[in-house]
Amino acid sequence: MSATTGPGFDPIQRATELWQQRWGEDSPHAAMASATSIMRVQQLLIAQLDAAVAAYDLTFARYEALVLLTFSRRGELPMSKIGERLMIHPTSATNIVQRLSADGYVERRRNPRDGRGTLAAITPRGREVVELATAALHGIEFGLAALGDGEHAALQESLRKVRRASGDLPD
Repeated sequence: MSATTGPGFDPIQRATELWQQRWGEDSPHAAMASATSIMRVQQLLIAQLDAAVAAYDLTFARYEALVLLTFSRRGELPMSKIGERLMIHPTSATNIVQRLSADGYVERRRNPRDGRGTLAAITPRGREVVELATAALHGIEFGLAALGDGEHAALQESLRKVRRASGDLPD
């Protein structure tokens, strides 16, 4: 994205200045600016990642589900595990798998270990499309080409601290 697509100034920087004026220097203005920046970058990344995989009738969320199935030992997982591992609501997991199934990338069937449950299994067509979509994402470096290796490492460590403090990771 070019700099000309935005408002012509940094709205997060401006919000930080206004925050400090309103609530003072001792307010957590840096934390507000960081949180807002993370949320904005997430929006930008989702737009870029979705665009990169759109040619394969995928969104990044559906791509993640295909990768999860690709990484599983048997190429299949119970629906409950898909939602859990992707950290999404079960309804979202169901919607994603239904769409992947309609596109022929996933097959749904009864779970033989649990008569009530459903398994999602990646199809050969799904395996093919995950390779193509992965190449497209590699081509744009997952939207993070502006960062060098050291910056990636520092960013990951900083975000790990936040995740750990939130209980998302073990101490």
